[in-house]
This record gives sequence, C-alpha cells and structure tokens, in this order.
Amino acid sequence: MKQAIPVPVSAVILAGGLARRFKGEDKGLIQLARRPLAGWVAARLRDHVVEVLLNANRNLGSYAALGHTVVADHLPGNLGPLAGLLAAARTARQEWLLTVPCDAPFLPLDLALHLHAQALANEVPMVRAADETGIHYAVMLMHRSLLADLDLFVREGGRQVRAWQERHPVETVTFSGDPYAFLNINTPDDLRTAERLACRYPW
Repeated sequence: MKQAIPVPVSAVILAGGLARRFKGEDKGLIQLARRPLAGWVAARLRDHVVEVLLNANRNLGSYAALGHTVVADHLPGNLGPLAGLLAAARTARQEWLLTVPCDAPFLPLDLALHLHAQALANEVPMVRAADETGIHYAVMLMHRSLLADLDLFVREGGRQVRAWQERHPVETVTFSGDPYAFLNINTPDDLRTAERLACRYPW
C-alpha cells in the first residue's frame, strides 16, 4: 500500500535504549530475516511520512547506513524515549512528530495517516495507537507545541511516556486486522516469533 502524498509528519524511530534483555546488544541493529530491526521500521514508514529520523546513541554509522538522519541524545545519562524525542525534534522539519520504537518491525502502513487524521479532525495535540492488546504508548503523534512541556518534564526527572501523555489532551486510535502489527521484539523468543512471520511483510 502506497500513499500518493506522504503525511506531513516527521517520524522518529527510537533506538537509543540499552536493550538489557538482549544483554546490551544494540536492539535496532539486531537482525530479523537478515535486515536490522530499525531498517524494518524505517521501511514501514518511509513512503508514508515526509521525513524519517533515527534516534540512536551507539553505532551511529550503522544507523546512518539505513539512509536516514541519525540524531543522538543531547541530554546525558540515557534518559529514555522522551529524551530521544526531544533530541530528534531539534532536527525534525515538520510540525507533527511521530514516535515509534525500533523493535516493532510490522507496524501498520497507514499508521501515520490515521493518527494524523484523528489529531486534525478532533483538534487534539496528541494521539497514540492501540490494538486489541491495549494502548501502545510509545507509538504516538504529537504536535511540537508540546515540546516545551516535554523538556520540562524530562529535566525534572520524568521518564514514563504514559505519565507525560496524560498531562495533556490525548486520544487513542485503535488499529485492527493484524494481530502482529505492534509486536515488540523484547526478548529472544519474540525475535524467533518475528522470524516466522517476516515473510508476510515484504519490503
């Protein structure tokens, strides 16, 4: 599925975590069907948004080889996904910012389209994705007018994505039809599951 006109959104692939359950391996570069996880995510986004950015704090050259701008955290201490969003927002060109984790290789191709449409239709500054398993807080679209509050939240010690979202008007868009659309590769068992499914999601 290709859209004729990409959504005016800067997508930020969050790959700056420590991946403790993978013994510290750089999760975005873990291979799924001989391609890095972050590459899978970028492929699900690239024809559907105006801009794709990668937030990473290690192996920057390997991430740059995926063909998108790479931005490292500017706040010290590996402060989590919200700090990664803040860093990428300095480079992002669009008013709307979409965050997705680097370990969700089968994201819906219409993700940005539906989140953006809901935000505009209901005049809310933030929307997030859900499916039958629940809300996926790290998959969110936000307007850059919220960045000042996000920066304050992080500098005051806030780390949890859900806690920050709920400081603001936020709506949820439910995606159905694909039980693996938001599969997160959090463990080696998850990776084995994704290997079995990968052939269903051609690049």
